[in-house]
Amino acid sequence: MTAEATEFLTAGLQPHECRSCGTCVLVKKNSLKHTSIQWTTDASRSCPVFAAHAEAGGITALLDTCEKLADSIDNAVREGSLDSGAR
Repeated sequence: MTAEATEFLTAGLQPHECRSCGTCVLVKKNSLKHTSIQWTTDASRSCPVFAAHAEAGGITALLDTCEKLADSIDNAVREGSLDSGAR
């Protein structure tokens, strides 16, 4: 991977701990509506929503995200503890 590609994929990532379950992810808000999330753990083991989906036989890769995590990120942006990326 080139240095430019690495920079594009990792620049601006901020750690965020889900307020519902405590799972830590890396988040980049490119705009108010666009959020990039990188899981730092196996989501099917650390996130109860993903774990329940996996236990029910679902494929976690097909889940968009955890709504509780999305709400936690949105709240952090509103409170100013996470940069919104809005310019």
